[in-house]
Order: sequence, then structure tokens, then C-alpha cells
Amino acid sequence: MTNKGFSHLGLSTLDLDRTRDFYENVLGFKPVRCDIIKVKEGGQIRHIFFDTGRDQLIAFMEARGVPGVPAHYDAGITRGLGVPSAFYHFAFEAGSEAGLDEKRRELIAKGVEVTDVVDHDWAKSIYFKDPNGLQLEFCCFTRNLNANDARMQDRFEMSVKRLGLEDPEALGAAKRAPAEADLELLVKTPGA
Repeated sequence: MTNKGFSHLGLSTLDLDRTRDFYENVLGFKPVRCDIIKVKEGGQIRHIFFDTGRDQLIAFMEARGVPGVPAHYDAGITRGLGVPSAFYHFAFEAGSEAGLDEKRRELIAKGVEVTDVVDHDWAKSIYFKDPNGLQLEFCCFTRNLNANDARMQDRFEMSVKRLGLEDPEALGAAKRAPAEADLELLVKTPGA
């Protein structure tokens, strides 16, 4: 079987209405399937799929009152893991450099904070965040990839600030704190 791209990406949100407004009215993605799923043990899940193009979808789920699902958590993924936002991000196809410039202007006009166009040598991109704190990108290829591109090699250097880490020491401390608390809980739990 040959690869055919992805069907959909599934993500979570704590505020589906705000997420829907952003993906539908700011990014212009058409909602194509919306479900309310009643959970037998209590609560419900609202689920929405957006067509990002070429029948490739992005979906969001919002749980309300579902046993075992916390009422509050970090839907932005990276903050909760203590890693830079670039480590988990989602890139949408811009189609061309002109399309990328147009999308950047559209986002700025709608009040979205967007980076300048970044030239990666093989592609160009712009970066921004959704209401959940997810790192998003619009990207376009600027040349065909080749065998040299597929070879692991030193390409460039960047600072931790460029990764979005103003204070990497604080990030490391924040990441260690929950683990230390978990360890303390294990030590105090009889029979663990």
C-alpha cells in the first residue's frame, strides 16, 4: 500500500466555541462534521472536524463532566511537558510564497500575532498560536527535496531564545517540580 497522507489530526480543547471561531473564522477552515457524544457514565464530548484542504482534517474534542477527564489541563501540549512550542506544532500548506504572504496579511488583519516569513532553505513559513496555545504554521516548499536533504547533517545554529525559551533554567525547574512531587507521593503511598 502506498502512503496517502493523513486522514486527520485529533487534538483537545477546553473551549470548543473559541477554538471553532478561530479555525473557522480566522483560518477559514470549513467545519465538516460536528458531534455531541453522550458518555454513559456521565458528561458529554463535543467533537468537530475541520477540512484543512485535500480532505485532510483537524479535529478537536472538548469533554464536559466526563469521569476521569480533568476539567482543566493544558491543551497547548508543550507547556505541560515543559518543552518549547516548536516541539509539537502543526503546519498547514500555504501553496506558494505569494499564498504565504497573503495568509500572513490576513492573520495580522484579524489580530493574530504572526512571525515574519522564515526561510528554511527548502521551505518558507510563518508561525502563530491558536487559542489553546498550540503552535501553528503555514508553510510552502520553495524547492524540491533531494538525497542530500535526507542525510542527517549540521545545517544551522539557533539560540534557546529562538526556541521561545526566555529562561531555560526556569523551564527545567518547572519540569522537575512535578516529577519530584510525584516521587514524594510514591514514597508516602503505602504499598506502592
